[in-house]
Amino acid sequence: DQLFMIRTAKKMGLKVIALDKNINAPGFKVSDEFAVISTKDLDSIFNFIDTYQNKNSKIHGVSTMGSDIPNIVARVADYLKTPSISIKSADLATNKFQMKEQFVKYQVATPKYMLIDNINDLDIAFSKFGERLVLKPIDQAGSRGVSLITKNDDLNSLFNHAMSTTNEKNILVEEFISGPQISTESLILDGELYTPGFADRNYDDLELFRPQIMENGGWVPSLYENDRENILKEIKKSAISLGIDNSIIKGDVVLSNKGPLVIEIAARLSGGDFSESLVPLGIGVNYVKSVIELAIGHKPNLNDIKPKFSKSAANRYFFGKPGKLIDIKGIEAVKSKDWILKFEIWYKPGDYLPKISSHGQRTGVFVVVGSTRQIVQERINWVYETLNFIIDDKQIP
Repeated sequence: DQLFMIRTAKKMGLKVIALDKNINAPGFKVSDEFAVISTKDLDSIFNFIDTYQNKNSKIHGVSTMGSDIPNIVARVADYLKTPSISIKSADLATNKFQMKEQFVKYQVATPKYMLIDNINDLDIAFSKFGERLVLKPIDQAGSRGVSLITKNDDLNSLFNHAMSTTNEKNILVEEFISGPQISTESLILDGELYTPGFADRNYDDLELFRPQIMENGGWVPSLYENDRENILKEIKKSAISLGIDNSIIKGDVVLSNKGPLVIEIAARLSGGDFSESLVPLGIGVNYVKSVIELAIGHKPNLNDIKPKFSKSAANRYFFGKPGKLIDIKGIEAVKSKDWILKFEIWYKPGDYLPKISSHGQRTGVFVVVGSTRQIVQERINWVYETLNFIIDDKQIP
């Protein structure tokens, strides 16, 4: 997810230093300099900054894309004395319960919720919220530990799984709201909201993956443009509730029969091809550039985030079943299509594919463009029919 931000920064004439605990991180190959440091190890990051700035030049800004670490980014920016949201706002944005509490305080429409610390509390939640609930850790992202549950599920196992993914002593339970979901990505500048990112989330296979909640990409343009004004009214209120300004705010919204409800927000750029592919391909806007400008203290040009055109684009994922990957058929046929703008497989023959329980375990991704949504859907179907993963499902480590 960082590659697009690194490349965008370099096109802007900036020098990029990448940090990652993985010595083989792909961003190291395209950045100007790098250091093998975990992006969650603040002490090591601060030591690196001191050493670097003593020997080299000043670091002018810090940002990230895809990684849900605005709490780290805010602290590093505070240390560097560079622009960022406040540490308080960043902490609220990375604690789903505290975020919800702020939503309620500022009258942001959001699904009902409660905090629980033992499995018996689920009985109370079912009686209050209905037959389907969402169970989620309060400090994770990328669907880790998140489940869509009913009373007929193995609740003990799912509760323990959610608890095993968190550093907290509680987890969040929310009512499940059935309805279309929208991803938004907005710049909020001096209290005004500008939203180049507005996409339909694809949960067509929700029941197939349940109890895991697995998103399979998104669409632009949205089918719900008529709801944009009401959706963005709630997103702006959610930004105010967390004290977020002169920053990016990513919203996850569900359209209920009572109107839009904000499931949660993130104080960071999205990963997963939203800001990298769908918005640039759909409306010709790269607002990652604007986020970088904010991070180095420059005011973004509002003309840069105005739509230049409107085209249909979608991203979709591959979900290989668990087992040893023997071969992949159809790769060259898929690669030959000029309407495939991105195509990546994250495993190679000989690798073992895991049972997919979070977004980070998907098998690969592709991005499709076309003049209409119908044409894009036909092309998506063709890719799925053409690419064939040969998997020995008896070989599971």
